[in-house]
Amino acid sequence: MTDAPRPDTAVTDPGLLTRAAYGDQRHLAARQSLYGWQRPRYDLPGMVVRELADVDGAVIDVGCGNGRFVERLRRERPERPVVGVDLSAGILAGVPGTVLVADAAALPFAGGTFDAVLAMHMLYHLPDIRAAIAEAARVLRPGGVLVASTNGERDKHELDALWRRAAGDVLGVREGPARVSLSARFSLEQAPGLLGTVFEDVRVRELPGVIEVTAPAPVVAHLASYEAWAEECGVPFSSTVERAAELVTAAIRERGSFRITCMGGVLVCRR
Repeated sequence: MTDAPRPDTAVTDPGLLTRAAYGDQRHLAARQSLYGWQRPRYDLPGMVVRELADVDGAVIDVGCGNGRFVERLRRERPERPVVGVDLSAGILAGVPGTVLVADAAALPFAGGTFDAVLAMHMLYHLPDIRAAIAEAARVLRPGGVLVASTNGERDKHELDALWRRAAGDVLGVREGPARVSLSARFSLEQAPGLLGTVFEDVRVRELPGVIEVTAPAPVVAHLASYEAWAEECGVPFSSTVERAAELVTAAIRERGSFRITCMGGVLVCRR
């Protein structure tokens, strides 16, 4: 298995991550907000709390972003030390408690420091996914647990089709280039094999669902949140988002809603 990206897959530059993509919480919040219309609803932070029910020691959330998982763990298990780590100082600004700026592939902790490591929807951003997995294993104590999450290869494929059509209309061709795929380098299909090179026990829980919106705003906000990768899209970004908004509006007017099928997943790994 290889980490080589597909043509529509972005290996995110660390500078882009810390400035444009996650310099603050705005774009991440826009992507997360779309799931408010998903059925069934999945409480991912709650799932993590339950997966770590038998963990009494310290937890590190690597690539913690806006701190959803850090805050939930601290609220429900206040006796458990929780450290949030992210490459972007800007996105950590609103996360309370112990947080620090650090690279997932070079964590500033001794081996065996933590009883659990979280890597939620973030490993696909990294230039060397295998190195980050090995680093997570290094800072875990024997018997520790890694909880990771990502999306399947067909996740939100309706948004991919929408983007291609909108991009084609903007360019005056039948079908435009694909939108940037963030999770394809560590998809739900690939993740068990990558994690299995280090962890002996890898359990996968698939989280299928359907997002159905009756107004275009959530979809438009989600697409617009990829602005940091605009130069990689091969199409005028703002114009494509505007055309996508028109297409979604027309679809809702015609059918009453716009439906998006989702496939995410959580992977629980033990050494």
